[in-house]
Amino acid sequence: MGGLGNVLLAPPPTMMSIGGGEEFRVIFIEKFKNCSPYTRSSSTLIMDLASEAHALLLLLSCLVLLCWAQEKEYTVKEEQPENMRIGNLRKDLDLALDPNIKLSSPLQFKPVYKTGDVQLVRVEANTGEIFTTANRIDREKLCSGIFAEKQCFYEIEVAVLPDEIFRLVKIRFLIEDINDNAPLFQSTVINISIPENTAINNRYPVPSAFDPDVGINGIQHYELVKSVSEFGLDIIETPEGDKWPQLIVQQSLDREVKDTFVMKIKVEDGGTPPKSSTAILQVTVSDVNDNRPVFKDSEVEVSVPENAPTGTSVTQLHATDADLGSNAQIHFSFSNQISPATRRHFAIDSNTGLITVRQPLDREVTPVHKLIVLASDGSATPSRATVTVNVTDVNDNVPSIDTRYIINLVNGTVLLSENAPLNTKIALITVTDKDADLNGKVTCYTDPDVPFRLKPAFNNQFLLETAAPLDYETTREYAIKIVASDSGNPHLNTSAMVLIKIKDENDNVPIFPQPEIQLSIPENNDPSTQLIKVSATDADSGQNAEIIYTLGPDAPDGFSIDRRSGILSVNKRLDREKQEKYTFTVIARDNGSTSLQSNVTVRLIVQDLNDNSPAFTHPEYNFYVPENLPLYGTVGLITVTDADAGDNAVVTLSILNAKDNFIIDPKTGVIKPNITFDREQQSSYTFMVKAVDAGQKPTTSYAKVTINVVDVNDNRPVFVIPSSNYSYDLVPSSTSPGSVVTRVFAIDNDTGMNAELQYNIIGGSQKGLFSIDRATGNITLQEKIAAADQGLHRLVVEVRDLGQPESLHAIALVHLFVNETVSNATYIQEQLRKSMETPLDRTVGESDVTPQANGYVIVVIAIIAGTMTVILVIFVTALVRCRQTPRHKVVQKGKQSGEWVSPNQENRQIKKKKKKKKRSPKSLLLNFVTIEESKPDDPTHEHINGKLDLPVELEEQTMGKYNWATTPTTFKPDSPDLAKHYKSASPQPTFQIKPETPVAPKKHHVIQELPLDNTFVVGCDSLSKCSSTSSDPYSVSECSCQGSFKTPGQIHTRQETALKPPLYGTLCGTGTTRSQRIKINL
Repeated sequence: MGGLGNVLLAPPPTMMSIGGGEEFRVIFIEKFKNCSPYTRSSSTLIMDLASEAHALLLLLSCLVLLCWAQEKEYTVKEEQPENMRIGNLRKDLDLALDPNIKLSSPLQFKPVYKTGDVQLVRVEANTGEIFTTANRIDREKLCSGIFAEKQCFYEIEVAVLPDEIFRLVKIRFLIEDINDNAPLFQSTVINISIPENTAINNRYPVPSAFDPDVGINGIQHYELVKSVSEFGLDIIETPEGDKWPQLIVQQSLDREVKDTFVMKIKVEDGGTPPKSSTAILQVTVSDVNDNRPVFKDSEVEVSVPENAPTGTSVTQLHATDADLGSNAQIHFSFSNQISPATRRHFAIDSNTGLITVRQPLDREVTPVHKLIVLASDGSATPSRATVTVNVTDVNDNVPSIDTRYIINLVNGTVLLSENAPLNTKIALITVTDKDADLNGKVTCYTDPDVPFRLKPAFNNQFLLETAAPLDYETTREYAIKIVASDSGNPHLNTSAMVLIKIKDENDNVPIFPQPEIQLSIPENNDPSTQLIKVSATDADSGQNAEIIYTLGPDAPDGFSIDRRSGILSVNKRLDREKQEKYTFTVIARDNGSTSLQSNVTVRLIVQDLNDNSPAFTHPEYNFYVPENLPLYGTVGLITVTDADAGDNAVVTLSILNAKDNFIIDPKTGVIKPNITFDREQQSSYTFMVKAVDAGQKPTTSYAKVTINVVDVNDNRPVFVIPSSNYSYDLVPSSTSPGSVVTRVFAIDNDTGMNAELQYNIIGGSQKGLFSIDRATGNITLQEKIAAADQGLHRLVVEVRDLGQPESLHAIALVHLFVNETVSNATYIQEQLRKSMETPLDRTVGESDVTPQANGYVIVVIAIIAGTMTVILVIFVTALVRCRQTPRHKVVQKGKQSGEWVSPNQENRQIKKKKKKKKRSPKSLLLNFVTIEESKPDDPTHEHINGKLDLPVELEEQTMGKYNWATTPTTFKPDSPDLAKHYKSASPQPTFQIKPETPVAPKKHHVIQELPLDNTFVVGCDSLSKCSSTSSDPYSVSECSCQGSFKTPGQIHTRQETALKPPLYGTLCGTGTTRSQRIKINL
C-alpha cells in the first residue's frame, strides 16, 4: 500500500522454522515455480504437510529444468529495528557458481524497486544478505482492513546478475504480528437496558472491543471489574473467531428497588505482556416488554455492483412483534459492532428496514461488507440479523504499469550497447488491475517491430529484454510503448514508455561498393601511373568510421596505394609478355579501438602492344621424309609463336624460294610436297619460311628449312653368288666337318638397315649335313660325309633384308656334288636337270646309276662330256670376250652405289634419255619381254610353272647410303615442336607422314632364276611403288620385282618354243607398259 512494495494476502502456508534463538524468527519456504509464469491463487498454495511428497517431486522437476524464475519466502516480525538480519539469498538459493562459466562482472544481487518506493528491507549487492532498514515494518499499516484469518505479505523482486547466471527471485516476507496495539471499546461508556422481568440466565450482548492485532495478540478475554451479584459476563466465540461478550442476569431484577447498575468491563489480548483497556458498563432496568421482534431472515446475503449509484436499494429486512401497541412498533438500526467505513457506505430506514447505498462503493477497497441490523420494539433486548453485502466488480479500473529498471537509468533513459547479447534484461514490468476476474485479467504487450520483447516472469510480471541484435547504424534510439489491457467489456488499457538509447560499437567493417575491381592498362606504361581511386564506406560513426587503405600481402612489387585517399598507382613499366594479369587485394581498415577490416580483389589486365616479332621454335628445321611420300603428303610442321596477344599474335606463314616444290599452310605451318620424291635424283631441299604477324605495324621473322629424302625399302636382295641355278660345287668326300664348302652372296640396292642381309637354308638340307652362316653366307659341312651322302645335294637358300616394317627376300638354288672327282659331267648335268624339274618342297632323289655301274654308260658319258666340254669352252670363251669389259664396269659401279644392274647398251641409252628428260617415276614406261612355258597336265609339274618378265628398258638407280647413326646438327630429335607432332619407331628424328592415297598391298614370293653366265639379276625397281595399309610412314609391303638377263642367243618374238631347262618361281614387275611374250631357247 502506498509505495511500500507489494503486499499480498494468502492463507497461512506450512512453514519450516530455521535458525532459532534469535530475537525474532526467520522462516522461509523456497518454492520453485514452473519456467513459464503461473497464476497464483489462495486455493492453490500448500495446504498441509500431508502433500510433502508431491511438493518434493515438484521441487526436483523444477531443478532439472533449471528454472531461472524463483520465489523465496521469509517470515519477519513487524517493528524490527534497523539492520536486523533476515536471511542470505546466496546461501538460501544455494547459488554455486560454475567455474566453466565466464562472468562478465562479479555476482550481484540487485533489488528491483519502483521509483519512489519506501524500502522496508535492504539486500547487500555482493553477499545477498537481507536486513531491515530504518523504515519500520508496521503490519497494521501494510495490511489495514485485513481480516484476522488473512496473512500479510510484503513482496520485492531481486535480480541475480550478471546475465550469464541471471535469475529473477521474488521474495515474499510474511509479516508476523506483534502485540503493539491494545484492544479498545468504541465508547468509554456502554449503556444497556434490561427489562425488569428478565428471567435469570438471560443474556444480553455487550458491544465488542476492537484490536488491530491478530491471532494471539488479538482480543482473548473480557471480564467485569467491580461487578455486582445481579450480573455476570460470558464470552461467545463466533465461527469467524470473533469473541462477543454477553451480560448474564444472575438474579431477579426489580426496577423499583434499583433501576441502574454501574460496572466496569475490561478487555485483554493474548500478547506477552498482554494489553488491556476498560469501559464503564451502565445497566438500566426498564419496564417490561415481554416480546421481542423476530426477523423473517436472520442471515441475508446480497450482491451489489460497485458502481451502484447513491440511494440504490440493497435489501429490505422484515421483522414482526407479537406485542401490541407501542410495544409492537419495530425500529431498525445498525449495531455498534459494524465498522465506521461500512456505516458510512450504507443507510437503513428505521421504520421499513430498507438498506440503501449511502456513499459510492469500491470493491477494490472493501469487497465485502457485514451489516448487523437490530430490530427493537422499545424493549431492552433487540433482535439481531446479519446482512452480508458482496460488492461485485465492474470494469472501472484501468490497468497500471509499474516499471522497475534492472539497468541503471541515465537521465531517465536506458543506455544499451549495440553489442548487448540476446536476452539482455532491461527492466521488470509489473501490470496490475484492481478489478476482479476477467476485468482484472491483464495482458501486456509491446510494439512488434522493435528488437525487444516482454518475457513472462511471474503472474502479471514481465521482463523487458532484447529479442534481436541491436544495430546503432540502423536505429540509434527506441521509445518502447508498453501497453497493458484488461479483459473487461469494454477493454480498458494503459501504456507506458521506456526510452532506450543505443551506444555505438565498432561492429561494422568497411565495405567496398563491389567485391572485385577490374582494371586494364597498356603495356610499356609510364611509371607512377594512377590506376583508380579505391573507396570504401563504414556504417559506424566517429573514429570507428575512419578508414585507412593498404595493399594486401599478395600485392606484387611496383604497386602502391595512398593510405588516406585510396589512390592506387603502378610504379614500374609493365610488360604483358612477362605477366599479363595481376591479382591482389586492397585492405580497408577502420580506426576503431578494435579495428575491423575488409578487402577487395583488384584484377589488372595488361593490354598488348605489338612489340614482339614472331619466333620460330628453331632457327633451322631439318625434316626427313621417305622417298615414297605421296603427293601432298605431310612433310612436317613448322611451329612459330608470338609473345603478343590478339591480332598481334596472329601469324601467317609463307615459303620463299622453294620453286613451288612445296606448299605450307599459312596458319598451321604444315608443309606438304607439291612434287614426288626420288632420293636417287635429289636427296635434299632447302628453302626459307617467312612468318608475319597481323599487328598494325607487322613484324617479320625467317627460318631455314631443309628436307632430307630418306631411303625406303623398295629393292629386293639380288644373288651374285651362285652365278646360276644350274651351277654346282664339288664337295670331296674327304672334306672334314666344319669346312666351308661354298658361299652365297647377295646385294641390295637400298641403304642402311634396308640393305642389311641375312641368309638361311629353307630347304634341301633335311639331314642337316650343311649349314649356312647368316651373316657371311658361308655354307659349312656339319657332319662327316658318309657313303650314303654321295651325290647331288640341292640347297634352297633364302636371303632377306632387315628393312622395316617388312623385309624383302629372294631365293636361289645351291647344288653341291659330293664325290671325290667329277668323273662324269653328263651325269651331273642330268642330275641338275632333275633338280630343276623337282618342286622346291621335295627332295632331289638319289641316282639309280653310278659312274662305275656300266662301262658302256661311262663311254657314252665320256663322249658326251667331251663334246659338251668343247662346245662349252667355245661358248664361254666367246661370251667372256664379248662381255668382259661391260661386266667389269657393272661390278665396279655396284660397289660404289650399292646397286646391281644389267650392263647392256640398251640400258645405257635409256639412262641417258632419262637424265635428259628427268621424268617422274610414275611416268616411266617399262617394256617387258615375257618368257612363258606351256605346262603339261602331269601333276608333278604343278609347281614349276612360271613366267619370266624381262624388262627391255630399266632405269639406272642411284640410291645413296644414309648413316642412321648420324643426326644433323641443325635438327634436334627432342625438339618440342616436332616431337609433339610426330612419332616413329625408326632411328630417324620423329615425324609422322600420312600417305595421301593408300594402295592395296601386293605380296609376291620370289625365287631368283640365275642365268648360266651370271648376267641375270633380281631386284626391286627403284621406281616401283610400294603401298601399305599401315599408318607408319615406313610401312612398306613386299615390292613387285623385275628381273633381267641377257641371253647369248637371239630372241625370237614371233615363234614359241619349249624352254629348256625350265625356270622355277615367278619373277614379276610393275609398270604401265605393255608386255611382249617370247620364248627363248637356252
